[in-house]
Amino acid sequence: MLSYALRRLLQGVLTLWVMSLLVFAGVYAIGNPVDILINPQADQAEIAQAVAQLGLDRPLWQQYWAFLSSAFSGDFGMSFVTRAPAVALILERLPATLELALTAMLIAVVLGIPLGLLAGLKPDSWISRAIMAGSILGFSLPSFWVGLMLIMVFSVQLGWLPTTGRGATVDVFGIPLSFLTADGMQHLILPALNLALFKLSLLIRLTRAGTREAMLQDYVRFARAKGVSESAVVRVHVLRNILIPVVTVAGLELGSLIAFAVVTETIFAWPGMGKLLIDSINVLDRPVIVAYLLIVVFLFIVINLLVDLLYAALDPRVRLEATR
Repeated sequence: MLSYALRRLLQGVLTLWVMSLLVFAGVYAIGNPVDILINPQADQAEIAQAVAQLGLDRPLWQQYWAFLSSAFSGDFGMSFVTRAPAVALILERLPATLELALTAMLIAVVLGIPLGLLAGLKPDSWISRAIMAGSILGFSLPSFWVGLMLIMVFSVQLGWLPTTGRGATVDVFGIPLSFLTADGMQHLILPALNLALFKLSLLIRLTRAGTREAMLQDYVRFARAKGVSESAVVRVHVLRNILIPVVTVAGLELGSLIAFAVVTETIFAWPGMGKLLIDSINVLDRPVIVAYLLIVVFLFIVINLLVDLLYAALDPRVRLEATR
């Protein structure tokens, strides 16, 4: 397993390099931040001085080489707007995004697996039909519309929950967390529900399909023939087998929650990385955009590696060293 992990890490380094080349070329080749950041009434001398200070007067390949050389030491450049390190700005917002994504995934797993299991065990009941109809709605409704409806119902009409912001936080080892305070939890509920809806629908359908398939297997029939109770059959023989693909998909979807929480964070003004990305795109803050995308790619690589290792731990038949 150690050799497999090292091989995957080397592949991850290569992926990061290729991604940095594509992202840098794509972001730096289009748009001119000088048009936004410089006063329109500035003369040519002031514009030339600002361009030189931002390093935009050099050819693209020289800009990329300077970026790559600094990136090895963790320096992704200075923000054009705040003149603060781009990585520091992103890491400052990272805990809020991780808290939102993990809460959304927790909601999806805690609700999705039991509901999918129930729908798979009783496929012809009205409960199963209602669960599957709800999952179709979760797939179909756009997240920005759901977010607006959540705000309209629970904030505007009922007045139960706040609409924007993160609320009060508590620092744990220097990391601000919202769910440890009542006010922070109230601010967290709506964006987490909005972000979890699609993943919840996905886990329901995946769990239901796995349950239906497992119930037809011979080991379930043999367990019933031996007189094993139905609850033990479901718990030991059905649930344990369907958890392998469910855990794999849930781990991969966690990466997408972190990367694509942009819409939810924008709607609810959640101070995470996605909100920072939108604000940076509006002013063409190139270092922040590139640093954000590379950090997201790195998170995807780490999460994929952890999912593969967890898959091998859940299924002893899998030997990662023998995988080609």
